[in-house]
Amino acid sequence: MNGGESIISGVIAEAGQRLDKALAEASGMSRERIKALMGEGRVMLGGKPAAQASLKPAAGTPFEIRVPGVAPAEAQAQDIPLTIVHEDADLIVVDKPAGLVVHPAAGNLDGTLVNALLHHCAGQLSGIGGVARPGIVHRIDKDTSGLLVVAKTDAAHEGLARQFADHSIERAYLAVVAGLPLPRAGTVQGWIGRSDHDRKKMAVLHELNKRGKHAVTHFRTLEVFAGAALVECRLETGRTHQVRVHMASIGHPLLGDPVYGRTPPRLRPILTQLHFARQALHAAVLGFIHPVTGAALRFESMLPADMTGLLVELRSNS
Repeated sequence: MNGGESIISGVIAEAGQRLDKALAEASGMSRERIKALMGEGRVMLGGKPAAQASLKPAAGTPFEIRVPGVAPAEAQAQDIPLTIVHEDADLIVVDKPAGLVVHPAAGNLDGTLVNALLHHCAGQLSGIGGVARPGIVHRIDKDTSGLLVVAKTDAAHEGLARQFADHSIERAYLAVVAGLPLPRAGTVQGWIGRSDHDRKKMAVLHELNKRGKHAVTHFRTLEVFAGAALVECRLETGRTHQVRVHMASIGHPLLGDPVYGRTPPRLRPILTQLHFARQALHAAVLGFIHPVTGAALRFESMLPADMTGLLVELRSNS
């Protein structure tokens, strides 16, 4: 049975203690659990989101920890159709449709990619991600379509994780953005972390804040329309909502993005006509070294029908 979100609140009892240690003692949770909740924007200190575990707040500083409800311990296999791009004994590459959540979490306890993979692979997925996220090495947003690699064995999971950590994975996204980026190609760099104003959103933060993670996106414009452009974004790092946040930060949010974008008035009729209600983002290229065989693998995914239709309409209106 799922429990609702619970709130633990109080004040820092002792000055000079690390925040994660003080909150662990106050809540009875582990320091690692506290850090994870901080990363999700669920810890407030003095009324503001706390993201620095090593901070040493003053005694008497109020805190609040929002603990999500308990989800089922183990994801269940479900017969959900999948588009398999590649599969071998160690890993599987899928082309995820927009609208499919990657793994179970609060609000999406089933009907996810993990549920589908458990059925397809008969439960043979890496256990490193835990019972709720078996095989999951990286994620793409629910409403982003495209390529995703999943580990079937622990050896594959560890090898893929190392490649993601050292940024040697090739990842290219196709995005339709508002306006025309100038220059037409460039690099966006900025620390990405939880927004100070909305814990559900990510934001580009000032490096001196010592929060967030360094993020680098290389972009180039492929096609120009009236009021919009098709852009290829290559990721040097892989942060939450990276393409969406970085393109919005330079004044070119993704069309249809309900969180970081605002569709220009002249383009709204096109999106309305097409019933296009998601960020125009597709994970088009995924390349890596097979973590077990050492073979170089590279996959490409064609734009899905909804984004293809969007481009057709933008061309006809330019």
